[in-house]
Amino acid sequence: MLPADLLTLSTNEPVNLQIYHALRQAIVNCTLLPGQSISDKEISEHFGVSRQPVRDAFIKLAGAGLIQILPQRGTFVMKISPKRVLNGRFIREAVEVAVVTRAAAAISEDDLINLSANLDQQELAARRKDTARFLSLDEEFHTAISRSIDCIEAWEMIEDIKAHMDRVRYLSLGEISPLDLLITQHRAIFEGLKSHDPERTADAMRAHLREINLSFDPVRERNPDWFEAE
Repeated sequence: MLPADLLTLSTNEPVNLQIYHALRQAIVNCTLLPGQSISDKEISEHFGVSRQPVRDAFIKLAGAGLIQILPQRGTFVMKISPKRVLNGRFIREAVEVAVVTRAAAAISEDDLINLSANLDQQELAARRKDTARFLSLDEEFHTAISRSIDCIEAWEMIEDIKAHMDRVRYLSLGEISPLDLLITQHRAIFEGLKSHDPERTADAMRAHLREINLSFDPVRERNPDWFEAE
């Protein structure tokens, strides 16, 4: 049975992508649990659409390693893959360091104002202990940097790659990776951009993305049933 608070369709994206993003978010934030069964019939009824866009979303989710489609048996949420987490971090770092290096030289004052406002909202979410809101703002922060150099494709390219990494990050929020620490890392990236210093900005982004190297083992020790065996 689907959770009652699963997102509704409301954006201008194609329906299949809206469903993909809704289900991806539900898996990342632990609304849909590892091993849980989901069906195209139930999801199509939930969203009030035909089964075809749901099946398209399933294919994309399977490609990201978030679900497994077993003919005649059903579709199930996958456990977290340690290999995908570590490979995803490696690829994401390569892409995002390249993005912020270019952004440090080209970012506009308006983009910096928007990033500063986003950071203020992150701090508010942290004070309220609203992790869902914080994660949304985190996504917006990184997306905005790609958009500042007119290369949103860079962020879209790593969205699937970082899916397992995002699941670990969600489980790490709080005691293992305090929100205040992540905000401090975001502010270091912002200050590098503001000073138009490519090297400083790249170093700040690397430090931020490598945080998961420290949190991965503690998260896996606390949640062993969530992870695939290596």
